[in-house]
Amino acid sequence: MFSGLVTALGEVRALRRRGAGAVIEVRCALPGEPLAAGESVAVQGVCLTVVAPTADGFSADVSPETLSRTTLGLLRPGSKVNLERSLRLDSRIGGHFVLGHVDATASVSAVRPGDGFKTVRFALPGAVADEVAEKGSVSVDGVSLTVAAIGEGWFEVALIPATLSGTTLEKLRPGDRVNLETDVLAKYVRRALGGRRPGLESLLAGLPDETD
Repeated sequence: MFSGLVTALGEVRALRRRGAGAVIEVRCALPGEPLAAGESVAVQGVCLTVVAPTADGFSADVSPETLSRTTLGLLRPGSKVNLERSLRLDSRIGGHFVLGHVDATASVSAVRPGDGFKTVRFALPGAVADEVAEKGSVSVDGVSLTVAAIGEGWFEVALIPATLSGTTLEKLRPGDRVNLETDVLAKYVRRALGGRRPGLESLLAGLPDETD
């Protein structure tokens, strides 16, 4: 489990196909103790298991399922990637709970620069639209963000200077694809409601009337 707070930027050294899967090699300098084999690291929001730690990075296997559901297969040598080590039980949670299990990929629709800030609009895949809410949390390429606005088939986030300088999101351009993970709480709520998207009236209908 992760928090969506990127702790380092890494660089892809290689992405080699192995059968239907692949092996990714990442050059990085993550804070804390040296990486160990078997440790989990989020790469662009995708939870990967370290197979072979090195003096300046690590390698990890990428399954065919991961290649088909994420943007990792689009990476090339030299690509920058967001990295985060898995959480410790004694760590502060500064973002939100991120599992590293990508729900969908989304494309960038527009980027609006501001005074040190940027607003980015993404196309919202219909399969996860019910799990994204205004002022709710979402992970984009492993970065914990707050949904600033949402509409039919899209949502927007506001990127602050710290996010722009410390993650790959600063380089986003229209047409780019990103890994999207919705809030885990939204998944369970949707499941409990049978996959329906209830209106406010239907939610209130089951509440007791305090005037009785």
